[in-house]
Amino acid sequence: MKSIFNFFKKLILGIYHLLDKLIITPISRLIFNIREYLKSHNLKLDYIINRPHFIIYVSLVLAVVMFLLIDSHVITLVESEAEVLTNVPVKADYNEEAYVVEGIPKTVDIVLIGRKSDIYLAKRLGTNMVLLDLSDYTARSQAYRVYLSYTKSIDSINYKLDPSYVSVTIKDKISVTRTIDYDLVNVDYLNERLSVKSVELGKSEVVVKGSEDSLNNIATVKALIDLRDNSLNDAGTYDIDNIPILAYDSKGKIIEEVEIVPTTMTASITLDTYSKSVPINVLTTGNLVTGKSIASILINNQNAHSVTIYGDEETISGITSVPVTINVAGQGGNGTRSYNVTINKPSGVRSISETKATITVTFGDEKQKEVNISNISYQNLASGLVPNIVGTDSVNVIVKGVQSVIDGVTSSNINAYIDLEGYGVGEYDVEVKIDSKDPRIKYVVSSTVKVRITND
Repeated sequence: MKSIFNFFKKLILGIYHLLDKLIITPISRLIFNIREYLKSHNLKLDYIINRPHFIIYVSLVLAVVMFLLIDSHVITLVESEAEVLTNVPVKADYNEEAYVVEGIPKTVDIVLIGRKSDIYLAKRLGTNMVLLDLSDYTARSQAYRVYLSYTKSIDSINYKLDPSYVSVTIKDKISVTRTIDYDLVNVDYLNERLSVKSVELGKSEVVVKGSEDSLNNIATVKALIDLRDNSLNDAGTYDIDNIPILAYDSKGKIIEEVEIVPTTMTASITLDTYSKSVPINVLTTGNLVTGKSIASILINNQNAHSVTIYGDEETISGITSVPVTINVAGQGGNGTRSYNVTINKPSGVRSISETKATITVTFGDEKQKEVNISNISYQNLASGLVPNIVGTDSVNVIVKGVQSVIDGVTSSNINAYIDLEGYGVGEYDVEVKIDSKDPRIKYVVSSTVKVRITND
């Protein structure tokens, strides 16, 4: 009520100031100037004003001027105008405990038609809420065609709704109990050296209400734990409130047509710091000039250099090294080459102690020798199958590198294997591969082994 009073007060003051500026002040100034003019010419204004027909003539002139202004639309009193109100919210009235309604629009557009002043008041005083009355409707498989309505605040205003009606489907609401899981969101905002050790939800189950079709579409119900919280800045246990709960379908899309009770929950989250020291493993791409090999690799002037990685305990436990790749194409003739490299975090690592390193590579003349190996293992064989090497179980391997490096290579430290992925029962000639992580050494295997695979 107070806001309406203030509105009319401002409106009246505005009209008063407008009339004073546009009419009263100019007319007063005009009369004053006329009076001064008449005085300067020895004419008496009082005499003219008191003439019997003066007021009639002035009134007639003013009436004609007013008519011309209105007729030319300079002043609009009764002409109708139209204005569109967009994105007006729709309120649906139905039994939310018993039914689920599909097809209700969130917003509609309203076209207001009437005098400009009435439209102005309707926009200011109106609730601007569209109603969809479903209070007398019950559940059925066919859709209903229901008209929307708008409560007018100004009777002289006409309106049109777009759309004017909607097709809605009303279904019985049922409820089920679902197990709840959780997802961690905004993990990147957490301190890089912290990771989540454990999460304990306040509830293990929630009640989900909705139509039978919507409930059948639910693949999982999850609590979304937001780690973007300034209080999560150190290792320890924290209680988090008002965690939202959402239902998802099999494609990971949020199902909005269901109601989850409760809508939020609490959780206790424990943060800890896990770290591990792992060596840097230098990998190479490209081919050296013919006859040259890598004699030595120094990392920050050290034969071996390690970095500390931080992250989830399970993730970093499986990381044994951090790879760094350098391009040696065309190198070897210059004796030594230095590389300034960036140390990238392996997948799952949240933080790393160093991000830059200097790799110094020394080259020398390539030599080679032949080594016979018989300790050949196998990988990636399907379960229920057994491999057996038929005939000779050894192969010759040519080892290439500078003399000081290949002198230390023996059959015992060569990891030879055959990859049996995709192989079934039968006999096959399979290529022997060498698992090498030392870029100073090259291995060449020119022969294969015959493998017979049988059922277990």
